[in-house]
Amino acid sequence: MQWFNEPERWEIKNNTLSMFVTPQSDYWRISHYGFTVDDAPFLYTTYGGEFEVKVKISGDYKVRFDQSGLMLRIDHENYIKTGIEFVDGKYNLSAVVTHKTSDWSVITLDKPVPFVWIKAVRRLDAVEIYYSFDDKDYVMMRNAWLQDNCPVMIGLMGACPDGKGFNAKFEHFSVKHLPDMRRLKWLKENAE
Repeated sequence: MQWFNEPERWEIKNNTLSMFVTPQSDYWRISHYGFTVDDAPFLYTTYGGEFEVKVKISGDYKVRFDQSGLMLRIDHENYIKTGIEFVDGKYNLSAVVTHKTSDWSVITLDKPVPFVWIKAVRRLDAVEIYYSFDDKDYVMMRNAWLQDNCPVMIGLMGACPDGKGFNAKFEHFSVKHLPDMRRLKWLKENAE
């Protein structure tokens, strides 16, 4: 895995990434706020085809918009970031989908949680985003378009647009290859 915007302090130990999220950093393009930023820490690997990725995230979120989670990124104009975002003193399950301009959807949680699991499944030109509090029962929070048949950078992202940084932890990150649905259909229809 490699860094895009490597933070000053980070370590990987026992399949866990701990990082101090860079202050005044984020990913956002144009809409609503009128600015574009592309400078938050992102540790990634690149995958083609279809896959399932998941991670357990936690953080000592302090100020508005502190966030950590997964990112799937084709380039600076096409990405999805999803995880926990701290807004108005509340934990929110958050998804930002960007295709030239960014949008944002949130599910506000009743109370703070010590951690959450985030899972994204890329099938054809869609990414389904799920959350779980126990890594067993997953609930879908978003289905978003993402260009198919091109490689995607997938990995761990933290951002701190408004604050002085915070500690975030990412555990049990895993990516599982999924066989291409169109190829499987073709093989079935053209079996010997």
